[in-house]
Order: sequence, then structure tokens, then C-alpha cells
Amino acid sequence: MGRRIWLLSAYRADSHGAWADWLVGSHPEADWRRLELPGRHFRWRIRGNPLSWLDALPAEVPELILATSMVDLATLKGLHPRLAGVQTCYYFHENQFAYPVSARQVDSVDPQMVQLYGALAADRLLFNSVFNRDSFLAGVRALLDHLPDRVPGGIAARLAEKSAVCPVPIVPVTPRGGRDERLVVWNHRWEYDKDPECFAEAVIEVARRGIDFRLALLGPRPAAAPPALARIRERLGGRVVADGCLAAADYRQWLSRAGIVVSTARHEFQGLAVLEAASGGARPLVPDALCYAEQYPAAYRYSAGDAGALADALAHWLEGGLPAAVDVSSWYDPSLLAVWRRLVSGN
Repeated sequence: MGRRIWLLSAYRADSHGAWADWLVGSHPEADWRRLELPGRHFRWRIRGNPLSWLDALPAEVPELILATSMVDLATLKGLHPRLAGVQTCYYFHENQFAYPVSARQVDSVDPQMVQLYGALAADRLLFNSVFNRDSFLAGVRALLDHLPDRVPGGIAARLAEKSAVCPVPIVPVTPRGGRDERLVVWNHRWEYDKDPECFAEAVIEVARRGIDFRLALLGPRPAAAPPALARIRERLGGRVVADGCLAAADYRQWLSRAGIVVSTARHEFQGLAVLEAASGGARPLVPDALCYAEQYPAAYRYSAGDAGALADALAHWLEGGLPAAVDVSSWYDPSLLAVWRRLVSGN
């Protein structure tokens, strides 16, 4: 049996859970102990996980702790002194400095402080993209600059020295032929941070111009249709060929047929949904911001938050023909497995 590793994930959302399952499944040589909490009640999870795990930690001290950045690592180590000397990696799927706050949320610095203290308590910081790393470090600098007094200098530089980029691998979608170049896919959560209103405005405008296309409206959504989804169904119902949060096999089949995959995200730290679609040959049309600038050439990006620019780009592709497919193979499982294997093995 290999190294004894604790995998601590304080918020098992879909992408966090898929990453944890992949990591454990692809490294069976390690002696894993997994502690995960459900992906709900965000404020409670990010602050309360040390209490939730107070009596749940294994008795045997691990050789490595791999904790996601939702874990209040500093508090957890303080409550369990036996963990003080254990090598710890802190993995950022996201960071709270670059996460947009909705009108229904309390704008509080507390989640940022949890991640700052966690980063200071960890031996290594791992990020799923350059954007995630850089926006975290920039956010730390900005926060510390606003604190009133007695703030040590060089904290962001200290954190940068122990930071590395280590993306979540994707399993590529196999193209199955019969691609519909006029099939536009939306495969994100129908929530404020993905800005579905921008998408709705753009596709309604493209339809107003008399351009032929079809829509696959994928991704999780609440029971009551969000306004953007309701508008698309009402105005463009005849163009919708798929509408729902589908089983994995059906979802990947739609991705394999798509001509275009669109993002209007206001935050995206790695953009797994677009990467998966692009791996199957769909052309990504994404904001010129966030993690996308490090993944896709400028010709595949439009002015962020600008529904008119998105509509113009869609119309250009639909009428003039699609650009070449984008090579995203550097995000595939085989390309990244060696990176994660070195981390797990301690080499």
C-alpha cells in the first residue's frame, strides 16, 4: 500500500465530486481516506467543516492531506494538533476573491479569510488554472491593502512561492459523426454566475436576424424555470432540440454532435463544461476574460458580458462557416495524470 492520504472536500458539488472520484480511482496505489460534505449551505460549509469533522477524522495520522479550498484548514489543524506537522496541499477549484456575489447573498469577507488562513497553513497551493492562481493572489493583495494596521509584508509573494497550476483532467468526448454545425449548446448551471440572461438575449437576437440554428439547453437548473430559460422556451421553442439536465451518456452524445458551445460566464476558474464540448469538436465561443484567455485563441472569444458581441459572433459563424476545432488535449487525462501522480507519490 502506498502513502496514507486524507482527501478532504468540504463541498461535494458536481465538479468537486468528479475530481475526487477521478483522483482516487486513478491512483489506487495510495491508501486513501475520504471525508466529503454535501455541496449545499455554502456559508455553513466553508466555515463549519472543522466542526462537522470534529469527531470524524481517522485516528491514524496521514502522510499527506489534500484539502480543497472550501476546507477551513487553519482551524482544522488548530483543533487537531497531531496534524500540525503533516504535509498539506490546498487545492483551489475556485477562490472567493474572484467569485461574484449575487443580490441574494451577504457580501462578507469571511470566506476570503478562510481561504487566506488555509493558504498560509498549507505547504503547497494548487490551482486549476493560471487565472485562478493570479486572481487569488491579486485578491489577497487587495484585501491586505485595505486592512487597518499590523499586516505583515510580502504575504502574497510568500503564497506565490509555494503555488503551482494543476488542472482537473477531462475525459474527452468521442466525436460520433453527423455533426450539426448549426447546433448551439449551452451546458452550464442556469444561475446568475453563468449569466444565462446574456445568452438568452444573444440567441433571440440571432433568431430575429432570420438565421437558422438549433439549441441544446443542457446543464442543471432549478425546478422553476429561470427567467432566461423561460424566455428561450417561449421565443425559440421550435429551435430547441434538447432541454434538460441529462444522464452522462446522453449529455456527452449531444456534445459530440454540437457545432458551437457557448459560455457567458461571469466567473469560470477552469471551464470544464466548455473543455469537454471542445474535446468533441464543438467550437468554443467564450468571453474574453477569466480562464478562457489561457485556453482559446482570440478568434474564439468575444467581449465579456456583451450580448450584442456574442450575437454578432454567433451570426458570423452560422452564416460564414465554423472556424477550425481547438486542440484541448493538454487538459486530457493522459496529459495530466503524471502531474497528479508526482503529487500523490511525493516525488
